[in-house]
Amino acid sequence: MPELSHRRRLLVLAICCMSLLIVSLDNTALNVALPSMQRELHATTSGLQWTIDAYTLVLASLLMLAGSTADRVGRKRVFMTGLVVFSAGSLLCSLAPNLELLVVFRMVQAIGGSMLNPVAMSIITNTFTDSRERARAIGVWGAVVGISMAAGPLVGGLLVQSVSWRSIFWVNLPVGLAALLLTLRFVPESRAPRARRPDPVGQLLVIALFGSSTYAIIEAPSSGPGAVAPFATIALAALLALLWYEPRRNEPLIDLRFFRSAPFSGATVIAISAFAALGGFLFLSTLYLQDVRGLDALHAGLWMLPLAAPTFLCAPLSGRLVGSRGPRLPLLVAGTAMTASGALFFAFQAETSNATLLTGYVLFGIGFGFVNAPITNTAVSGMPRAQAGVAAAVASTSRQLGQTLGVAVVGAVLASGIGSSSYRDAFVAAARPGWLVLTACGLTVLVLGLLTTGRWARRTAEHAAERLESAEVRQALGAPDRA
Repeated sequence: MPELSHRRRLLVLAICCMSLLIVSLDNTALNVALPSMQRELHATTSGLQWTIDAYTLVLASLLMLAGSTADRVGRKRVFMTGLVVFSAGSLLCSLAPNLELLVVFRMVQAIGGSMLNPVAMSIITNTFTDSRERARAIGVWGAVVGISMAAGPLVGGLLVQSVSWRSIFWVNLPVGLAALLLTLRFVPESRAPRARRPDPVGQLLVIALFGSSTYAIIEAPSSGPGAVAPFATIALAALLALLWYEPRRNEPLIDLRFFRSAPFSGATVIAISAFAALGGFLFLSTLYLQDVRGLDALHAGLWMLPLAAPTFLCAPLSGRLVGSRGPRLPLLVAGTAMTASGALFFAFQAETSNATLLTGYVLFGIGFGFVNAPITNTAVSGMPRAQAGVAAAVASTSRQLGQTLGVAVVGAVLASGIGSSSYRDAFVAAARPGWLVLTACGLTVLVLGLLTTGRWARRTAEHAAERLESAEVRQALGAPDRA
């Protein structure tokens, strides 16, 4: 791809951020609409979980396929296809007559969404070749998540209050159309120098792993362990098959050699933990504010501003810190703040007091604001640019998998604790184990942020990159890859 002017690079960044905005805004706004959807569609707690997890599950399953396909057939082409499918899925969601079809249409949305964020990140990585400039661009990317968290609950609450929850999906249509037209005009086409072959077996195993494990977690409280045991068995078998099959392919869907880099492995687990905390946090907060405190959707959205504003403010600061000082400090700040927030709810029942509820929201917003930039930067830095799409897709997959697991686990714990009682009577006590899970997620971010950002970790990243690059040279020359 030819070198672009500074102004053109910024325009490409803005276009890519538009895709992140509609995907993130859709998720955060939808959380505020959950109680309204529950009433209109007569949904159970597990039904609410599926409206979120059906999307994140399909998204997580297809992200790596989308990333490698974009590297092979063209990132601009795949990105534009994703915008069309996501917008069409949003329209279908707004017309869904029942919960079952809403879940199906959310899956259509996810198919389009899988072609957006990892491909957009790959476009950014190949557009901003200077490491410091790239870190700043990723900081802006992270700030868009903050914008969506700030605007999502407010926009969602306002739309639910004045129109209905269906109108949340209408917001995606004009933004998606504008992004599509701007991409067609201004984003240059790019692809990897050498096409990677598809890996259908690996893709099917990933779908089996993610789908079976999520189903087992969500349905266990209502169906019982015996009913979900076959799905847990399928998930375990799919995991073992992936670990056996993928290293034997020259061009696997999941290149396990990436995980020889301690920073990359750490970033993957940190992404899962941080976004599991986010998914669980939003799920618990939305139900508490509306079903226990009795707030309407708009006022619940306003209550989430102390969570969203620090995320918006801290994300670009985190990007600058990563560019100037590396990922360690942002990760330590993130892990400390998220752990403190979860502990405040678990140990002191922070939701029962306005002051502690506000403090918990601010702490979590600071932590989440700092965590995104170092995850993304670590995932793509040091990896061969030809595999930028795959590396970025692994990071994006980790985020979506984390959010899926967060909603599934926390929702399952909450459903088990409430049982036949009403939300208002049993919520606070039933949510405590969920807050403990979120505290553990924050602690994981803190510990891995410390362990995977030192000199030893950097050496493992250098060795992993060297092996990947030498393997690419051997494959280009037609020699077997045994790296």
